[in-house]
Amino acid sequence: MTTDQDLTMDGQPATAVFAAKGIDVTTSKDQGVLKVVKRHGLDGERPMVGDKVTVHYTGKLLTGEKFDCSRDRKEAFCFNVGKGQVLKAWDIGVLSMQMGEVCTLLCKPEYAYGSVGNPEKIPPNSSVVFEMELLKFEGEILTDDSGIIRRIKVKGDGYTNPNDGSSVEVHLEGRCGDRLFDCRDVSFIVGEAEDKDVPLGVDRAMDKMQKGECCVLYLKPKYGFGSEGKPEYKVGPDRDLIYEVTLKSFQRAKETWEMELPEKLDLAAGVKHKGNQYFKVGLYHQAVIQYQRIVSWLEMECGTGTEQQKRIQSFTLTAHLNLALCFLRMKDFSQVVDNCNKVIELDEDNEKALYRRGEARLLRNEFSMAMEDFQQVLRVNPSNRAAHAQISICQSKIKEHHEQDKKTYANMFQKFAERDTKLLEEEAHSHELDIGHVKSMTIFIIFMTFLINNVSFFLNNCSHVCFISYQQIGKTKRRRDESVNGEVGNKRRRRSQDCPS
Repeated sequence: MTTDQDLTMDGQPATAVFAAKGIDVTTSKDQGVLKVVKRHGLDGERPMVGDKVTVHYTGKLLTGEKFDCSRDRKEAFCFNVGKGQVLKAWDIGVLSMQMGEVCTLLCKPEYAYGSVGNPEKIPPNSSVVFEMELLKFEGEILTDDSGIIRRIKVKGDGYTNPNDGSSVEVHLEGRCGDRLFDCRDVSFIVGEAEDKDVPLGVDRAMDKMQKGECCVLYLKPKYGFGSEGKPEYKVGPDRDLIYEVTLKSFQRAKETWEMELPEKLDLAAGVKHKGNQYFKVGLYHQAVIQYQRIVSWLEMECGTGTEQQKRIQSFTLTAHLNLALCFLRMKDFSQVVDNCNKVIELDEDNEKALYRRGEARLLRNEFSMAMEDFQQVLRVNPSNRAAHAQISICQSKIKEHHEQDKKTYANMFQKFAERDTKLLEEEAHSHELDIGHVKSMTIFIIFMTFLINNVSFFLNNCSHVCFISYQQIGKTKRRRDESVNGEVGNKRRRRSQDCPS
């Protein structure tokens, strides 16, 4: 350990300043991290465990030698505090700071780089000094859309978390604005919290919590009570919610590797039924949780007999089809396509999968691919009127899209032609070329512009000639069917395609 302590603070040796003014911020009070405040921050909350913090820092040895500095890189540093992502001294020190605060931390080796140090920068068993500035902090984002943000008030114990299907016992305090509308102890199954009037956001945060943890959850309406609100709690539609949640105890559900295949198959029927119930009342996120459990259990199973294999495939196909339908309602079209693809891998002529993939592709403006899907539906079932209607929509969209492209390219090629004509005329004048020859070249350019502009339209329409002929062949039969069945038959068929299996 170095004894050449040359680092100074306010003209005095740093160690003397820390001895006189330093505050021990360690929980064990072992002088492992001493803090001296250089500039006080804003009064208010401090970071909580798990918060995403942004800091500037400068690290120095006691000799005064600088070994790292975020300001030199002109880039602040971000991390989740209290999660072991950085030096132990940083987790402890930053949790004691306020927004805008600047402080200096004297860190013993066991709270910094330990007995090993850092090769070429920090000798073994070195105490180090960090100047830290807390620029900002925000809660831990639990979802990709930032719909659930967590701030941990009390860190939990252990390393295990509840999983889907776990039985949990929690204490809840729900607020809308400043009004407390829910305060109770409640038990529920993770994935089925809706049955106890617990919002989706609380349910989805469970797998991040540990026993004894107390956290505050900030929920966007999607993860709260949505566009319907909760009249019994006097919570209106599209309101943000704040829930303080304490996880008192939990019993984990079996993981897939802990269950035998017969047990999975027995459970799948009940889980599928639960998912269908949620779907029918418009709780698509909750339905997705149930169908995904079936997929996680059975997607990699093979079975030992024909009957068992059929049951596995039936549950898997149904789960993926129902997931596709849920994601269609949720407007997550990539997930629709992914789940339909998995069905088609197992059953290439699955009418529902082809139709739902076509719907998703149409809504993603992939008109040609969507039309291919609907054409495949008709090859499987020529009487599917909904597919006929969707093909007409695709054709209209393709034509509309092409007309827009045509206008765009026409303007572009016209500008090119005018520019080239001007250049040719200038070249002719400068080199005393024959103007008649130049005009002939100009006419050629305009003619080529016309061809380029229209050839794509010709090729595009040729690709649909066969299908148009196919439509004409069945035209008379469809008219006869429509006169018999009318719109009622069409609506019934469409409704059957929009229901979970």
